[in-house]
Amino acid sequence: MIYLKTPEEIETMRSSSDLVSRVLGEVARWIEPGISTRKLDTIAREFILDNGGKPACLGYEGFPGTLCIEVNDTVVHGFPSDYILRDGDIIGVDTVVEKDGFMGDSCYTFAVGTVSEDKLALLRTTKESLYKGIEAARIGARIGDVSNAVQTYCEHRGYSLVREMTGHGIGRSMHESPEVPNYGRRGIGPRIQNGMCFCIEPMVNMGSRNIVIGPDGWECRTRDHKPSAHYEHTLAMLNDKLEILTTFDYIQEAIPDKFI
Repeated sequence: MIYLKTPEEIETMRSSSDLVSRVLGEVARWIEPGISTRKLDTIAREFILDNGGKPACLGYEGFPGTLCIEVNDTVVHGFPSDYILRDGDIIGVDTVVEKDGFMGDSCYTFAVGTVSEDKLALLRTTKESLYKGIEAARIGARIGDVSNAVQTYCEHRGYSLVREMTGHGIGRSMHESPEVPNYGRRGIGPRIQNGMCFCIEPMVNMGSRNIVIGPDGWECRTRDHKPSAHYEHTLAMLNDKLEILTTFDYIQEAIPDKFI
């Protein structure tokens, strides 16, 4: 069942969404060759706690980190570790913050040092597809319209979409109905209406769409080991207008010369 939020509840979600955006802005300052992903996780956790939030991923169904770490061919749900970032890596940083009883969820994929042009093109296309999905999420449209907008934009540029992992509704819980796939047909799925809050999050592969799940039961990688990128916003439909509750502005402020 889709839980429609009141305007007051959406107003509360602005706070958690702003905080998760600020977390990614803070993490952005530290992303460079030579830092471990575990250090990034510690920075994020301390920032969330210092600002009155709760790291919602930490302990969720046993997940051991504040951040989901996605280096190179990791699609989603990688653990923070002693891995040291290297020049030329890309790293997706996905996290959820709880504040005042509501969740905010966002992801951004960063370039580490000097990154190859084919990886940069993947990042740009994935990020652009997020906004194509947002453009399609109009009042009265259907979720399939959003899914199709993301899929067609990426596939026309030679990339593939992960199908096993999807966007989702959000509110008091991290994952609510409806699912928001990154592929599909126009005109199908739930109709978008006022009070719906959901996350669009394209997960786009340079090669095949096929994935494998690691032995920890969490880490999802591309089967062909080619890079994958991931971007995400938390959204709310209010007064017939889709509002983007999260923002990448803090990331741009933190790394203006490296912002993609």
